[in-house]
Amino acid sequence: MQAQEHGATAEKILQVASKMFAEKGFANVSVRDICKETGTTAPVIYYYFGSKKGLFDAVARKKISMSDFIDKLAKASASSDPKKGLESFISTYLTSFPEHTFDIGLYMRDSATLDKHSAQMVSDDLDRIGGMAVGLVDKSISKGIFRRTDSQLATDCLLGMLNRVIFQHIHFAKISDREAYSQFVADFFFRAMK
Repeated sequence: MQAQEHGATAEKILQVASKMFAEKGFANVSVRDICKETGTTAPVIYYYFGSKKGLFDAVARKKISMSDFIDKLAKASASSDPKKGLESFISTYLTSFPEHTFDIGLYMRDSATLDKHSAQMVSDDLDRIGGMAVGLVDKSISKGIFRRTDSQLATDCLLGMLNRVIFQHIHFAKISDREAYSQFVADFFFRAMK
């Protein structure tokens, strides 16, 4: 029972700290603030995470990981029919993108410094997603569905169209019909690649 309580306490601290860091940034949240919100004491936070920076790093690793999203994309696009695989990739990308990954508070160590480690984690995950899309385009080229072209450039164009919708929503709270946009992008991309 005691191990479960320890795990629950650490998880509660992570959840509260995640929300606070995302809203206010690293420099604007104190250990005292986190203790007040979680009903714990500073020694408890130091026991689990070593320091405020250790807590922040744990939050960032957990919050900005796209591994669940990447797994979902991989499952959705794992079709023997390249067209269906790419359509599923586009639809899943637009409907399941982990927008919380871009909570600006998770990147800011203080008011003016970008956390390079967190940015690198996101960059690596985006590269994995791009690699998956390149594989789908290559498969479509090899099956004669798409014309021969530079699959990396074609993928960059595709992801650019998808990211426009995602980032318009994240940064400007613009609402769009993602299902309709998904169908339009798939149709547009397939026509452009024939």
